[in-house]
Amino acid sequence: MSSTTPVIAIHGGAGTISAATLAPDAARGYHEALHAITLAAQKLLLAGGSALDAACLAVEMLEDCPLFNAGHGAVFTHAETHELDAAVMDGADLRAGAIAGVSHVRRPVRAARAVMEDGAHVLLAGAGAEAFARERGLEMVEPSYFSTEARRAQLHRVRDAGRVALDHDSAALAFNFQREQAPLDEDRKMGTVGAVALDIQGHLAAATSTGGMTNKRVGRVGDSPLIGAGTYADDRTAAVSCTGSGEMFIRVAAAYDVCARMRYAGQSLGEACEAVVMHSLPAIGGNGGLIAVDRQGNLSLAFNTEGMYRAHARGAQAPVTAIHR
Repeated sequence: MSSTTPVIAIHGGAGTISAATLAPDAARGYHEALHAITLAAQKLLLAGGSALDAACLAVEMLEDCPLFNAGHGAVFTHAETHELDAAVMDGADLRAGAIAGVSHVRRPVRAARAVMEDGAHVLLAGAGAEAFARERGLEMVEPSYFSTEARRAQLHRVRDAGRVALDHDSAALAFNFQREQAPLDEDRKMGTVGAVALDIQGHLAAATSTGGMTNKRVGRVGDSPLIGAGTYADDRTAAVSCTGSGEMFIRVAAAYDVCARMRYAGQSLGEACEAVVMHSLPAIGGNGGLIAVDRQGNLSLAFNTEGMYRAHARGAQAPVTAIHR
């Protein structure tokens, strides 16, 4: 039996080029993190690991990296609290799991996977999701674990300006992260992390995790944990993970729409992603992007913003990382 060439792709949010002039090495830390995470997932796939394991591993590592808005380094709500969301989906059998509005689960994607594996429900939220995670023996932390001073300062700037960090129409104050200028404007970047994978058995999977939007209303849930909006995987078509203005991604069922266009309209992965990211979303003011891989191993890393943190690897080829166009 012939095997499929495995593919892994990850994203760490989309947004505008930073307002300040970038130093030549400003993006180095981001490229290094994206490369290391992609490499780890690639090694797992090459060793025969499943697409689901690879996607979850990549997202766990993104959650642990304070450069990105998920897990440690998540943004703050208006009330200066954290509410994290995550989802996973297995394209082999359409199993899916998600959690929303949790503040004590160290790696939200693990809780989402536990919901999927339990099988009784697809989405758990708030206190019920946290109780479920505790029952499953997942690592719990105090909410302060997710906090960084850079994110707290970001909240204060955004809150003082009386807005939610979703709008990308104008430049914001420079954001110095770990004494370096961030490659994307952190005050306005849509921060979500995600991964999609194709394994050697030909199966697809997607995983997504987020801290949401800076200064969001307490209780707000975006597209990331909503199956079909920010996360979807189906072996017959593609695996998709989105990042952007979540309300708009929900309204167009962005992740599922990519797969539906492929299955019912016969569009290629590239055509379907182009239609959703460059036409359906902008038509209602939606900004952001997505990563997707189909069952043939074709990749799309489409975005309608100035940049998107992203990386991918095919087979044993060296990982490729990128931020801007």
